[in-house]
Amino acid sequence: MKRIGLTAALMCCVALPALASNEAWEAVKAQLYGERFMLDGDGIIAIDAPYRTPDDARTDLAAQIKAPDGAQLAKVTVVLDENPMPVSAIFDLETPQSGFYFDITMRVNGPTPMHVIAETTDGRLFVSETFVKTSGTGACAAPPGTDPELALASLGEMNIEIAGTLPGVGGGKLENLSARLGRMDVDISHPSHSGMQRDQISLLFIPMRYVENVEIDLDGAGYVDLTGSISLSENPRLGLAVPQSTRSVDVTMTDTNGTVAHLRKDLPGF
Repeated sequence: MKRIGLTAALMCCVALPALASNEAWEAVKAQLYGERFMLDGDGIIAIDAPYRTPDDARTDLAAQIKAPDGAQLAKVTVVLDENPMPVSAIFDLETPQSGFYFDITMRVNGPTPMHVIAETTDGRLFVSETFVKTSGTGACAAPPGTDPELALASLGEMNIEIAGTLPGVGGGKLENLSARLGRMDVDISHPSHSGMQRDQISLLFIPMRYVENVEIDLDGAGYVDLTGSISLSENPRLGLAVPQSTRSVDVTMTDTNGTVAHLRKDLPGF
């Protein structure tokens, strides 16, 4: 099982200058994909995101993707154009799939376009976008919701739940896919310090420390590797579509300080 670290492309996107929205996306796109052509994701990618975030520091962002006929998905990337680390999550599908779903809790630092890019095993790129408004609290620099010392005491604790059949997403689009999949939720206890937050007593910056990688194996085989970023919320929750035949799940979390946590759960069937 390979371990995917934070990609060089993601790191080079951290320090992008403040740009107009379209320019920010063009800069990220060029760094990630160069001159590769992107196809319209209409009918391929259905994004489920709030028009305005109810909580900038913990916003549910989801998408359901269905590969074109005869193709399989290899990678799905989530970009929040105006976040300090725009490349917010990368899902590497170790087992190529005809359909994929994710639901993840993110920090949304300010009003931003959101792009979801799906890459197929034959190298095609599909992209869809939406726009997410915020309350303007600057989530990436907002004080932690829990005491940093208490958060470190439970860091790495995880919980896995199976939520049954995956609900429809995106106003009913791609519902045929949902009938064949179940939903798995992974809750991770982690402060996800962005490096932009201040200790409320000393007023010194809290060192950056976030979930860098989450490896998910199903029935002993590699399934999905998630590369994270400071966009992940405090105590992030990750929802994924999994085959309804799944009987065991292994989750391995690695953070940027090298802390590794592992959890296995056997499923009676769902």
